[in-house]
Amino acid sequence: MLKSVKQKLGVRRNQSRNKDDGSKSAGMSTSAKPQLPVLSESNAYFAYSEPLPSFREVPGNERQVLFVKKLHLVSFTFDFNDATKSVREKEIKRQTLLELVDYVNTGQGKFGEAIYEDIVFMLRHNLFRTLPPGRSSIENEMFDPEEEEPTLEPAWPHLQIVYEFLLRYIVSEDTDAKVAKKYIDQHFVLKLLDLFDSEDPRERDYLKTILHRIYGKFMMHRPYIRKSINNIFYRFIFEFERHNGIAELLEILGSIINGFALPLKDEHKIFLVKCLIPLHKPKCVSIYHQPLSYCVTQFVEKDPKLADIVLRGLLKYWPVTNSQKEVLFLGELEEILEFTQSTEFRKVMKTMFTVLGRCLRSSHFQVAERALFLWNNDYVVSMIAQNKETVLPIIFSALENNSRNHWNSAVHGLTCNVRKMFIDMDKGLWDRCLAEYEETMSGKQEKEANRLKSWERLEEQAKKNYNEG
Repeated sequence: MLKSVKQKLGVRRNQSRNKDDGSKSAGMSTSAKPQLPVLSESNAYFAYSEPLPSFREVPGNERQVLFVKKLHLVSFTFDFNDATKSVREKEIKRQTLLELVDYVNTGQGKFGEAIYEDIVFMLRHNLFRTLPPGRSSIENEMFDPEEEEPTLEPAWPHLQIVYEFLLRYIVSEDTDAKVAKKYIDQHFVLKLLDLFDSEDPRERDYLKTILHRIYGKFMMHRPYIRKSINNIFYRFIFEFERHNGIAELLEILGSIINGFALPLKDEHKIFLVKCLIPLHKPKCVSIYHQPLSYCVTQFVEKDPKLADIVLRGLLKYWPVTNSQKEVLFLGELEEILEFTQSTEFRKVMKTMFTVLGRCLRSSHFQVAERALFLWNNDYVVSMIAQNKETVLPIIFSALENNSRNHWNSAVHGLTCNVRKMFIDMDKGLWDRCLAEYEETMSGKQEKEANRLKSWERLEEQAKKNYNEG
């Protein structure tokens, strides 16, 4: 027991010592702080000529000044396209960055207000850069992200640690958002958003986490972040159809939408209509469809009355010749229907089942199969059962054609199951639809026979005229 008491006392002494060190560090005067360096190649040579001591080698009251010096040291950047250039300096910088991350992880009081400027100075000069030119529109159409490797950032050995440092800075309790907003301003956020176009998925993953943390901590930037993401989407949809970070931005928005309060603001509904729904249009939607579908479904789950708008938008951009895209859309349609109420279902069911009828007739078995899987969903089946008088006549011909002519056995079997469901629901309705179908088919056959006879008569008349001439 005495031992445990001593251990607790020791912990408390260490905590109080850390607090004292932190208050001294945070209270470092501006005059004692080294000035920001001029970043040039000659200055980099002199800065790296003599390595700085480690934090363990200096007294506690001098560590914050050393911290600033190290921040200035790692603000210099190097060319990673040439592996033989500045090898020693690159390694010193990497070790210094690791040391900085370790330093800020131990105890509190490392991120004093006096050094915010130095921290952001280092971050800006390391992170904010011109990205390599992207693929052309033709190259983008031929690019397959599942088969081709992305272009990785050569400076990642340094960038990874800088991103880690930025993340520690944002989440730290020492970082006061009200003060830090002077440095983590709208321009800083916009520059971060520009980096989402990086081809390196490792960088985009860090950016996703960091931007989400900024959104959570810097509440004054929230409207600006949403607006800036909207602008990226607008340029992607209506201008270039090329951006590497759409999926990551949608993942952030999925979490943001999840936190929207009810009733939804008009601003958020406009975002749904003008951004999220048109994002179904680009050919490369498969790359980011999963987080897009989650965002859209979140809106319908929060406000079921939006189902009508969402379903009409989805049907507007429904693919005609892209089977892979059709399968994705069918999956999303089912997710939306699970949160759709009967009133909204009735508003859109004629258009929706006309499109589904085309999917059922598709010669691509995956499209027809995925459409038939809708009848495995009990809630969707219950909605169809309530409106069977409208639904069945629309899709009856597709079901009959599949049961008689479809080449795929799985599609044929699923079609027979759906037919049985409708027969069990209302045998009289099924018989009426079957009679109309048979009448229509016989009329078509008669019309086709008359058309062939007309061609035969024309052919005979042409031969007769030729012989007489």
